[in-house]
Amino acid sequence: MAPTVQSFDEQLPAILAGIEQLVRCESPSGDLAAVARSADVVSHLGASVLGLDPERIVLDGRTHLRWHFGTGPRRLLLLGHHDTVWPLGSLDAHPFSVHDGVLRGPGCLDMKSGLVMAFHAIAALEDTDGITLLVTGDEELGSPSSRGLIEAEAVGCRAALVLEAAGAGGALKSERKGVSLYRIEVHGCPAHAGLEPENGVNATLEAAHQVLAVAQLADATTGTTVTPTVLTVGTTTNTVPARGTFAVDVRVPDAGEQDRVDAAMHALRPVLDGAELKVTGGPNRPPLAANASADLFDRAALLATSLGLGPLTALAVGGASDGNFTAGVGTPTLDGLGAVGAGAHADDEHVVVSELAARTALLSALIGDLLRADRPTTQAVKGSRLGCARDQG
Repeated sequence: MAPTVQSFDEQLPAILAGIEQLVRCESPSGDLAAVARSADVVSHLGASVLGLDPERIVLDGRTHLRWHFGTGPRRLLLLGHHDTVWPLGSLDAHPFSVHDGVLRGPGCLDMKSGLVMAFHAIAALEDTDGITLLVTGDEELGSPSSRGLIEAEAVGCRAALVLEAAGAGGALKSERKGVSLYRIEVHGCPAHAGLEPENGVNATLEAAHQVLAVAQLADATTGTTVTPTVLTVGTTTNTVPARGTFAVDVRVPDAGEQDRVDAAMHALRPVLDGAELKVTGGPNRPPLAANASADLFDRAALLATSLGLGPLTALAVGGASDGNFTAGVGTPTLDGLGAVGAGAHADDEHVVVSELAARTALLSALIGDLLRADRPTTQAVKGSRLGCARDQG
């Protein structure tokens, strides 16, 4: 029997208890010991719900977890992360709580609730052969150690379902911009700011020129943003600064824009005589384009109607996720299948409790439907246009 919203309503106390366990184990990405402790908690909770222990994968000191279900080929990837942006001690100011239908706590929306939902969604299925559930520990840092693992798991899969939180109003995330990250080093020449400033090469002035040049690479007509962020320059107030650095965050709608900005960033040249530049960095995540998610969204929308959930909506977002990587290797990808709420990374981070059962039911139904559709003897959902990633090249 297919899982229903009611069946997950009955599991809501267990789902809430699981979310509480994960939220109470703080897991800032930069603290390797904290991430390892979180992996222990996620592993134990997942095994208790799924009846299967995960494989523990440590890369560059960062702890990731992988569940493979069944003995057949990998067909469907569920993707999440257990690290958060919240430093140790955040629970003191933002304790876990459930009050008036709202669940709060650091990392509850992004994305510990999504992990618990995935555990229960998979456990409710009779057939799980071919599912991979991958939970990484460095997503908030840009997935430096897990990117290769994510891409390897996604290649050849029918689809990737990403457990990041839903968008505004519960919308699924059908598009994500690509991300590029850069660091610009400016080198000048020091001199006394009062006695002989003319003998120096002012790194602050050169940085100012470069910040303005970089900002001009944005293109509002395409939606490309190029944002200078953290700037550090100089040493003392009475010295012509000899060195400075600034970071640049780039968000692009497509690969062409990512290539354009990358070429322009590496073509930057000094403006002041005697100044030098060093540009490092580049594309971090490829775009998740609409055509990577369209068929999966159509399928999810049909299932939502059959579950009595009402019409689903989708939106494009500027933020990136590991779903950018799965789409980048050609795997159809649908994002935003986790909890409904708001305030990710902010003081008001929260989850709407009344949506947990419905969204877990939708996730479970989508997983089951994709697995059935991948079997040649079973008819797929009527009207779906989804094809196998292997056939899309």
